[in-house]
Amino acid sequence: MKKRIILSLFLALSFGLITSCEDEMDTNNREIDNRTFEQEDIMGRPAINTVFVTNGDKDDFNTMVPSSQGMAYDDKFENRLLALNPNYTTNALGFDAEAFTGVLATDVLSVSLDGPTTFFDGTNVLTGRNLADDVISVELLLIFGGPDGTANPQLTDDNVDANDKAFLGTFPYLATPH
Repeated sequence: MKKRIILSLFLALSFGLITSCEDEMDTNNREIDNRTFEQEDIMGRPAINTVFVTNGDKDDFNTMVPSSQGMAYDDKFENRLLALNPNYTTNALGFDAEAFTGVLATDVLSVSLDGPTTFFDGTNVLTGRNLADDVISVELLLIFGGPDGTANPQLTDDNVDANDKAFLGTFPYLATPH
């Protein structure tokens, strides 16, 4: 009985927090307990912001609601991609420059509710992210690797194949600090 009461309280509080967050989804400022919080950075997909957003646009991109990013940054991302790889045609996902940067310009991390969670495992693409996923090498492969991932082999791998310490098998999963 005690567990049910605790679970009910937890669910009620969670619902209240979720509802509160949903009401404020279109604003970057959050007021909680008379304190105002402001979004400073967004990093749904590691390195995308770093590579594709120019310094003059960082503050705007980092505080923009993700649903607005695509329309505002599609063209800028495509120009940046073609500046980085003027020979870009399609990537290993079959995306041309417009389609690829359209996906990247909305900087959110997708989550699959019914399949493997991975950034890219050769079959599943952008269905989430495991801590051990080699995100930077995947992004380099998609930018420089061409249609079959073999073009520009010197640019498609960061040569860092694992974390320097093993991830934990239980929560919080992160490696222990040094």
